[in-house]
Amino acid sequence: MTGDHDRTTSRSVRVLGAPLDLGANRRGVDMGPSAIRYADIEAELAAAGVDCTDAGDLDVPRLETSSAASRESTGNAKYLDEIGRVTETLATEVAGTIDDGAVPLVLGGDHAVAMGSMFGAARNAEDGIGVIWFDAHGDYNTPETSPSGNVHGMPLAAAHGRGEFADVEWAETPAVSEENTVLVGIRSLDNEERAALRESEATVFTMREIDERGITAVVEDALEIATDGVDGIHVSLDLDWLDPTVVPGVGTPVRGGVNYREAHAALELVAERDREADLLRSIDVVEVNPILDRDNRTAEVAAELAASACGKRIL
Repeated sequence: MTGDHDRTTSRSVRVLGAPLDLGANRRGVDMGPSAIRYADIEAELAAAGVDCTDAGDLDVPRLETSSAASRESTGNAKYLDEIGRVTETLATEVAGTIDDGAVPLVLGGDHAVAMGSMFGAARNAEDGIGVIWFDAHGDYNTPETSPSGNVHGMPLAAAHGRGEFADVEWAETPAVSEENTVLVGIRSLDNEERAALRESEATVFTMREIDERGITAVVEDALEIATDGVDGIHVSLDLDWLDPTVVPGVGTPVRGGVNYREAHAALELVAERDREADLLRSIDVVEVNPILDRDNRTAEVAAELAASACGKRIL
């Protein structure tokens, strides 16, 4: 049995709710953290042998209570200033959790919260961190290139300091290098986003490569790239990575995603590598939208996959 309990102490995880929906174009994703908790994520993590604490939800601005001025876009990025403030708060919580010896598990909310997760996870990482981005989308737009202005399509470009995000203190994260960034299962890109990813030094594994080579080979390659010479990795899981027949409760579904068993196999490989080398620094689980869900199925899958990433396995 490979990678069997090389870590001498149990994994400690701190759940951080980030019920942000200002980065998305459909309401409801702010209820994602509650839905994932209702799916009993603590029991799932306990079954993985994880010592779990729940720090509750961050206080985030709500659309209904935002002032007229705050509703204006910054360039072509909606609510960018407010999202930036949430990012800074979340980054502090993530960094503090790591300093306390636990893994922050951030429950979104829309994918814009990943900017805060990466920024916080990279703090005090002398050799930087790698990123594995499980998503249907590249999230590599900038305010200039985004067709929608929705910031949940920009967090990875922000971390890499692309376009208008260059030198933005809460966005650009130099410790997240393009060379150690891997996108897995991509199947929907905007034209300018596609060009930016081709020009970047990030690695992109599309769904076609998963079809041709299988999920195990692709994720093993992703782990090799993301973990090369870094202090640890951040794993960002957007539930729309899976096929919408498996997870109906997402705001931007794209047909042709990974199936239920492929998703678990991928996250189990992450946990296996973590057992071997203690490399898992932080995790996002984002874009669960209970309004669009059926019988809380998407939140249940989110809870199960988080547990797989933290070490739950069949035997």
